[in-house]
Amino acid sequence: MRNSFNLDGKVVLITGAASGIGAKCVEVMAQCGAKVMATDIDEQQGLKTVAEFKTQGLDVVFCQHDASSSDDWDKAIAATLAQFNRLDILVNNAGIYIGGTLLENNLEQLRLLNKINIESIFLGMKAAATVMKPGGNGGSIINLSSVAGLIGVSGHSAYGATKGAARLYSKHAAVEFAQLGYGIRVNSVHPGVIDTEMGGQVFQDLVDIGLASSFGEAKNIVIGMTPLGRLGKSEDIASMIAFLSSDAASFITGGEFVVDGGLTAA
Repeated sequence: MRNSFNLDGKVVLITGAASGIGAKCVEVMAQCGAKVMATDIDEQQGLKTVAEFKTQGLDVVFCQHDASSSDDWDKAIAATLAQFNRLDILVNNAGIYIGGTLLENNLEQLRLLNKINIESIFLGMKAAATVMKPGGNGGSIINLSSVAGLIGVSGHSAYGATKGAARLYSKHAAVEFAQLGYGIRVNSVHPGVIDTEMGGQVFQDLVDIGLASSFGEAKNIVIGMTPLGRLGKSEDIASMIAFLSSDAASFITGGEFVVDGGLTAA
């Protein structure tokens, strides 16, 4: 079944696309009619994921890609242009989670979070904008942040700092690209706790720092804090990203879009 947002003729590059939210973005956006370059550092899982989508008749290609590497960005952009001859949408989804209290975290963990969660966004926006700006096609860039980039959460300070940076980086880029006439919109998406492998790491972290006695209790605590009474699903995030990528969002830039079941509103 086709998703409701029309992305016919659009070319999308999605990082961190081998699994979780990234893989669901590939599926949903391809179902919307987009041609998708799916990238990930995990080549084996990435090829497996793309092969599954191809059996559905979706127009998806895989490129192995370390999103924190400038050289790999050059490779991924070149592969996209060689395959599809243009780039309209970038989804900067690649990221990692490291929990722990501020006193437990070390500088190496903070540097790794910054490398994967922020440097990849800088490199991605720079590479994509070079192709999309005047003389190119214009386009849309969506950067994945988190509710941890909006509010304080115990055990998430280092991770949250990088996600807060992703939020503001998106706003600065949105204003700059608009005022310079690039025709590129930039927005950030802020998921709550999503029912993925990374979401499970959040629950375990609550146990490890002593805020829950078990994984199950941690999960129930988060669900209890969420007005809609459930965890988020990957498709909840992918649907928001598909909307922001579409022409239906043509007057939206510099925005922060929270998809958390009301967690941050309560």
